[in-house]
Amino acid sequence: MRTAYSVESVRAGERVVMDRGPEGVLMQRAAAGLAAECARLLGKVYGARVTLLVGSGDNGGDALFAGARLARRGAGVSAVLLAPERTHAGGLAALRAAGGVVVDADGERAEGLVGRAGLVVDGIVGIGGRGGLRERAARLVAAVRDAVVVAVDLPSGVDADTGEVHGEAVRADVTVTFGAYKPGLFIDPAREYAGVVRLVDIGLELGEGEAEALQFADVERLLPVPGGESDKYRRGVVGIVAGSARYPGAAVLAVAGALRGGAGAVRYVGPAADAVIARFPEALVSAGPPSKAGRVQAWVVGPGLGDDAERLGEVLGADVPVLIDADGLRLAGERDVRARRAPTLLTPHAGEAAALLGVAREEVEAGRLSAVRELAGRYGATVLLKGSTTLVASGEGPVRVNPTGTPWLATAGSGDVLSGLAGSLLAAGLDARDAGSVGAYLHGLAGRHASNGAPVGAQDVADALPAVWREVRRS
Repeated sequence: MRTAYSVESVRAGERVVMDRGPEGVLMQRAAAGLAAECARLLGKVYGARVTLLVGSGDNGGDALFAGARLARRGAGVSAVLLAPERTHAGGLAALRAAGGVVVDADGERAEGLVGRAGLVVDGIVGIGGRGGLRERAARLVAAVRDAVVVAVDLPSGVDADTGEVHGEAVRADVTVTFGAYKPGLFIDPAREYAGVVRLVDIGLELGEGEAEALQFADVERLLPVPGGESDKYRRGVVGIVAGSARYPGAAVLAVAGALRGGAGAVRYVGPAADAVIARFPEALVSAGPPSKAGRVQAWVVGPGLGDDAERLGEVLGADVPVLIDADGLRLAGERDVRARRAPTLLTPHAGEAAALLGVAREEVEAGRLSAVRELAGRYGATVLLKGSTTLVASGEGPVRVNPTGTPWLATAGSGDVLSGLAGSLLAAGLDARDAGSVGAYLHGLAGRHASNGAPVGAQDVADALPAVWREVRRS
């Protein structure tokens, strides 16, 4: 599990280390890790051109001390100071002693040094920064040509706690972060600015995180694998209420996701029965109502449902976990969801989330973390917010961030497959938070596996799920 911590938590952890250790110990640890990563990226340090963009805080100090280490190994290191009167004095002295060049950001040489550099280190603003880059900093960043850009702790201009980006920000190739991951390094839009993230351990002791990302081992541990005594009921029977005369394909794809996701059996209820049984003869189909379909351990309702509020209402009244997607989100009332005793998992994309919150889609996309938390609180449910970074939030614990997403999943019907997959995991006994986050993880891997860099359809993603299961199990 990769865990991200708030700025407040990181600051508290830093204070503990600083109280126990010698002065400057944290900065020296950070600078050593930063210098090592820069050297790895350069390959040959001697003779390399390195330019540091240095702000006024400890972030700039980290860059200066790292630059001094590179200069002592023969790199030509220049520091461009954005706040000369407030630059970290110790770091500045170390760089000068190592033979580094120091210039003012307003000087004529500054942009030229940036443009000629082979590696640019962004030490402009630290984790406490708010808002986008100031004009002078933005001008220097725009002067970067072919250099590798390394961000110190996080790219300047992004919000460490939320992943929001307000204005201009540094687009890094690599971010070297210290002590702990920050939520902004996991969550879009800021995640796209971070590039590859490298964590340097500087000895912090931290409590509960704000966000976390499952890894292979976590998913393997959570996967419901059948044993010798398993039958279709022990493996989980999921009911699918989806599809309509206009959208029969949504039903087929949701059933595909459930079957390929490991369900012991799938009971389909709705008007697309002929299409479902033609594609999946193992499905158990029924015209309805849901209460007459037979035993299930979880329901999935909504994909391609149209305006069938009656079937939705019957599913919401069931005493088993329910996943609500697509049209179901539009039809389900907040009070009805909150009144449920059994777990509920909502799976909106940004547009659907915006409609539920009564805001513009752009607001949700710009503030994904706050949006998913607000939805979970309003509905008293677990919420899986689909998108460039899929987030899963419930009333307790850190928000889960899915690390396996791919743009190739932005295709019609992909969300229907995810609904069936996550529904099968609910039926197998995973709680809503685990079902949503494991489902998103497997769905992302399936998208990558199916596409291999080429366009794919939703059915291709569903068909790739068995291979993904094998891949995770082998890990």
